[in-house]
Amino acid sequence: MIPSVLPTYNRAPLEFVKGEGSWLFEADGRRFLDLGSGIAVNALGHANPKLVEVLSAQAQNLWHVSNLYKIPQQEKLADLLVEHSFADTVFFTNSGTEACELAVKMARKYFYDKGQPERVEIITFDGSFHGRSSAGIAAAGTEKMVKGFGPLLPGFVHLTFGDMDGLTSAISDQTAAVLIEPIQGEGGIRPLPDAELKALRQICDAAGILLILDEVQCGVGRTGKFFAHEWAGVTPDIMMVAKGIGGGFPLGAVLATEEAASGMTAGTHGSTYGGNPLGCAVGCAVVEEVMAPGFLAEVNRRAGLFQQKLEGLVAAHPDVFEELRGTGLMLGLKCKALNMDVVQAGYDNEVITVPAADNVIRLLPPLTVSDDEICEAIARLDKAATQVASA
Repeated sequence: MIPSVLPTYNRAPLEFVKGEGSWLFEADGRRFLDLGSGIAVNALGHANPKLVEVLSAQAQNLWHVSNLYKIPQQEKLADLLVEHSFADTVFFTNSGTEACELAVKMARKYFYDKGQPERVEIITFDGSFHGRSSAGIAAAGTEKMVKGFGPLLPGFVHLTFGDMDGLTSAISDQTAAVLIEPIQGEGGIRPLPDAELKALRQICDAAGILLILDEVQCGVGRTGKFFAHEWAGVTPDIMMVAKGIGGGFPLGAVLATEEAASGMTAGTHGSTYGGNPLGCAVGCAVVEEVMAPGFLAEVNRRAGLFQQKLEGLVAAHPDVFEELRGTGLMLGLKCKALNMDVVQAGYDNEVITVPAADNVIRLLPPLTVSDDEICEAIARLDKAATQVASA
């Protein structure tokens, strides 16, 4: 008999009832160190006091009115994002998946309005993950994502991740945009080198096409910059954001330049819940905290400490780990053992990690993780690796 919750997840036998900072508390009383942050969502930790205060205050006043009316919290968050990014305008969604849908529509509408309706193709890359909507799975194109869900949304061209030569050859008079994650998350913490991201921007400019960045997982301070593309000193035309921007509240956004968004006029897109007062009040608090003086510098310091200790962990367990990948606090351990064995051993030692492709485990702690918690994480991961090695 099918369970009441649709069984589309292979869930771990864990039932968390409370969160506090970097910690999760199981129903049986066990205390887990959370290096997953709900897959890079709880950027400021669980039950962050400032976010709880903001959410509680807003909840006593107004939850939802729809986008038929002005929403002051939405306008404030949009202003903050415009102030701290390349963007001129923002549309709010409930998730990264919804952000992907709009990014695709925006790119195609841009060229339609420019008198080039044939420009509908979007170039994407293997190992990518852009959500599980029709556009998202078509963009990824992998058998795991698309099998059984045809016919697929047309208009996507798939290349090898980082293949700049192939990219130049793939651009045609039907190309509208290139869509890429500066660091692949689900794909196994695979960063695109800064030089290649710069080259990608130059290729798009030369071809007169748009660059769409998916920063759903790597954005909002995760890499030590507000957005990951800032390390390369380039800017996109359109960018997808979600996960960390809500600090745990469902919230996403599409950021764009005025030019790229020029086709999106009244009636071309909408969302019932997107940009609601509750989500945007929390989003404002998250952005203000992440962009506060010294916050990102502290993220980078903590990241340096964590990376140094993780390198030592890899060296201490050469039969379990192969290498450390990533930037900031978006890190991955490429495993020689089965990554799910390492994840399970982590559960046994009360530390949470997240599996990814390419036999990687992801380490995505809250940006507020303390030095002591980093040391405790290494100790627990060391015990987990020892358990795997001796199995």
